[in-house]
Amino acid sequence: MKLLPHPLLSATLTLLWLMLQNSFDAGNLLLALLLGWLIPLFSLRFWPERVRIRHVATLARFVAVVLYDIALANVAVAWRVLRGPRHLSPAFIDYPLALRTDLAISLLANTICLTPGTVSAHLSADRRRLLVHALDAPDVEKVVAAIRARYEIPLQAVFESEEAC
Repeated sequence: MKLLPHPLLSATLTLLWLMLQNSFDAGNLLLALLLGWLIPLFSLRFWPERVRIRHVATLARFVAVVLYDIALANVAVAWRVLRGPRHLSPAFIDYPLALRTDLAISLLANTICLTPGTVSAHLSADRRRLLVHALDAPDVEKVVAAIRARYEIPLQAVFESEEAC
């Protein structure tokens, strides 16, 4: 067993703890480092497979796009809600998945849920379709194309594909 099984997770947990505590004193730093080391170490047996990030730059762009979309969608949803329900076109979308790994599918579903105005509602038993509810989707094909281009293709490149993006 490795002493530091998931270095990226350890660094993320350490940084997250420090940000949540809003204090960078020696005691909090020591506790953050300890938690960042122990949590991945003790949860190692629950990880079904080793996570391999193939394109770090693509992952960074993906995170930036998601954060931008969350900010933009908050304003758009607020505006649509203030205008009233008659201006909305809610829809359930049967989204065909190109992703195959559990991690990538989970990240896509969670990304959709994080973006205001959309919710991933159901994953089919064969893991090939994701039911997505959109608060305002007058053009379903446009929503599908946006999810594919902005989220699924980058996730596929980062976690599944061998080709560079």
